[in-house]
This record gives sequence, C-alpha cells and structure tokens, in this order.
Amino acid sequence: MGGYLRALSPRWGLLRQATPGVIAAVALALVARALAEALAHGAGGLPRFPLSPVMCAVVLGMLWRNTLGVPAWASQGLKWAMHQLLRTGIALVGLRLTLMGATAIAATALPVALTCLLFALAAATVLARLLKVPPRLGVLLAIGTAVCGATAVVAMSPVIRARHAETAFAVTCVVLFGCIAMLCYPWVAGHFFAASPRYAGIFLGTAIHDTSQVVGAALMYSQQAHQPEALAAASVAKLLRNLSIAVLIPLAAWLTQRHEARARTATAVTDEAGAPQAAGLSGHVRLVPLFVLGFLACIILRTVGDAVMPAGSTLWQRLIQSGYTASDLFLTCGMTAVGLSVSFTDMWRIGWRPLAAGFAVATLVGGCSLALTSGMLHFFG
Repeated sequence: MGGYLRALSPRWGLLRQATPGVIAAVALALVARALAEALAHGAGGLPRFPLSPVMCAVVLGMLWRNTLGVPAWASQGLKWAMHQLLRTGIALVGLRLTLMGATAIAATALPVALTCLLFALAAATVLARLLKVPPRLGVLLAIGTAVCGATAVVAMSPVIRARHAETAFAVTCVVLFGCIAMLCYPWVAGHFFAASPRYAGIFLGTAIHDTSQVVGAALMYSQQAHQPEALAAASVAKLLRNLSIAVLIPLAAWLTQRHEARARTATAVTDEAGAPQAAGLSGHVRLVPLFVLGFLACIILRTVGDAVMPAGSTLWQRLIQSGYTASDLFLTCGMTAVGLSVSFTDMWRIGWRPLAAGFAVATLVGGCSLALTSGMLHFFG
C-alpha cells in the first residue's frame, strides 16, 4: 500500500500544480463565452457584432498576457491545457466523421494540401536565401509553415542540428503569423466559401500553420457561420499535412547525414554546449502524434457505432452529442491557454529578417491555398 501511494505522489503533485492554471483557463473561457453571447445579441448597450467564443477567448488571453501578465502559479496548468486538453479536444473532433465522410474530404483536400506543402517548402527555402536567413533557421521556418507549426519545428530541430536560438526563433514566427491567420482567415473563408463549409474547412486546414490554430480558426468559422461541417473538414485537411512529417523527418535525417559525410565532418557533432549529438533521428521524436491516432480512433468509433447501434438510437445520439460538447469545451479552454501564451515582446526580439521571411511564406501559402481551393470549388464544387 505504501509503495502504491508513493507511486501516486508525483502524479498528485503534478495535478496540484496544474489545477490553478486550468481553473484560470476555464474561467477566462467562460468570460469569453459570455462576451460572445452579449456581442451577438447587443446586450448591455454593446454593439451587435457576432464573434465566436473561441475568437473572444484568444483575444482576451493575448490582451491579458501582454497587459497584466501571467502569474507563475498558472503557468503549469496553462501549459497542460494548451497541450493535453487541446489535443484531446482535437481527437474528439473525429466523432463528427465516419470513415466514408473522412475519405471523401481527404480525397478533395489531398491535392490542395500536397501542393501547399511543396509550395511552402520551396518558397521558404528561396526566401531564406534571399533574406540571408541562416540555413537551418530557413529549414525550420519551411517545415513549420508547411507541416504542423511548432510541433514540426521541435521535431526537426535535433535532426538538422539546429541551435536553441534558431528553434526559438522559428517557433516564435510560427506562433505569431499562425495566430494572425487564425484570427483573420475565418473572415476570408466566410467571404469566399460561405456556400460550402467543406471547402471553407479545406482552406483553413491548408492555409494555417499549427494544428491548434487550424482548429481554432475552424471552430470560430463554424460558430459564426453556423456550419459545423467546416471544423471536421479543416481537421482532416490539417491532419493530412501532419502525416507528411513521417516522411520529411527521416528524409531530413538522411540528407543531413549525407551532407556531413560529403563534408568529411566528424562522426559525432558537438552542439553549442560541447556535448556530442548523435546523427540521425532523435530518440524522443514521435513521427505520428498521439492526437492524430486519437482522431482516427474516434472516426472508427463513430463509423462502427453508426453501423451497430439501431437507427435513431437515443443513447448513441446522446453519447455523440456529449462528445461534441466535450470537444468544444476542451478546444475553447485550450485556445484560451494559447492566447495566454502569446507574448508580443518576445515576437520583436528575433530580428526583422526571420520575421520578414516568416510573414512572406505565411502570406504566400495562404494565397496558394485560397487560389487552389477556390479553383476546385469552381470546377468541381
């Protein structure tokens, strides 16, 4: 019994540290929901201006972080909400899809996702050279924009021997321009794809960097346009991009090893601190994130449940609706934590060249996605 309690002690300590920050995120999310409701109805003399609760949550979080600051006691919980809680919400989005529906969306989104991915890699490489951005930082900007934002940057960094400063710069660029896109692109989608939530979702899923930012933008659009199908379509399009990391990371490792062999460098390469850094893939890199597998599992669960449960089963519909509610709650709280993590001061410390390269690549990829998705809607929609 004593050994069991000792094993639980570290987990209990982590839970106790995370609880205040999670409560803060939930409280701010509830305030954002109330503000969105008030704006939608023009309550209390406020102007009638429909905004989604998620957009309100992100904006309130950013304003709080950059005016009042985030206390140290909340940091652990906000980090947990931004990762575990948000990713759980993303996985639960899979309950909105069956295998047949997900396959149909994937077939439509794949050409757009693949073209945007290749375009982002090429554009980032060219712009990094033109602006004289360090090569490894250029690679990180390319992979972050093309694939899955900060996750791809962190996964690629040890593979190409990137310095800590380069990794931090790339993550900052991805967060900055991804957040700008997250707040602006739902309005673009509403203008160009108001009649087609599937294509609106594909645009959002291929034009924005990070998975959390894509889901946040899609949730904003779904809430404002009352088109929940857009969230499922954006999730599928984004996860198609995420899966490409399983190819790009090993490819980058092979190219790095080949380059080092040709340059006749030492077998062990030292980093800034002088510690040896082994060639190849880092042992902690996960090629397929767990939330992607969770998303696929929820799709399978929905498909099997729809096939097995009797038509119109009240119990099954209640379970699915509970999954929808939990997903929306987790996503809103997670995106509140994302807003609370954005520091404007940190953004401007990285210099104008990486910022210019990141902005240019993000804008070009957004334009590429808009053009391709609009073209597909025109010819096939």
